[in-house]
Amino acid sequence: MPRGSKTSYSSKQKRMASHIERSAKRKGRSTKTAERIAWATVNKQTGGGAKKRSTKSSSRKTSHK
Repeated sequence: MPRGSKTSYSSKQKRMASHIERSAKRKGRSTKTAERIAWATVNKQTGGGAKKRSTKSSSRKTSHK
């Protein structure tokens, strides 16, 4: 995935960024700056895009005494 790609973000995160970007534009920010602010805010609030998670479960057994 190329750097800057937004494909790993959920639809909720994309929607949040859209609302934040619209708000920044209303405050007089340029389009590019508003987009940067929006994604920085989404990353800070949610921790960024979805990461690939391991599907292997822990097979470690615990001993009971």
